[in-house]
Amino acid sequence: MSADHEPEPVRIPITGELDLHLFRPSEVSSLLPEYFRECRRLGILTVRVVHGKGSGTLRAGVLQLLEREPSVIRFRTGREDEGSWGATVVSLLPWNRDEEDCTS
Repeated sequence: MSADHEPEPVRIPITGELDLHLFRPSEVSSLLPEYFRECRRLGILTVRVVHGKGSGTLRAGVLQLLEREPSVIRFRTGREDEGSWGATVVSLLPWNRDEEDCTS
């Protein structure tokens, strides 16, 4: 593959769990809102975002994004059985049919 060809888009199953280990940090800011939108359209209103424990840089970036994301009602650190501080559990607003017009 040459440098001027973009990689094919990756299809992500919309399950309510998003593992960010599969993505570059630069992709997260566009990925989260799009993933949340699709979850909401499918009626999935609780999402577990797995960012890992590591240095905490990715987690900090995710938390900043969640603070600004209008579809997020609240979020919290995962419980022990949810990944502890390596995951964040996000509660989303229900899908509003009027949003369909805004995204087309």
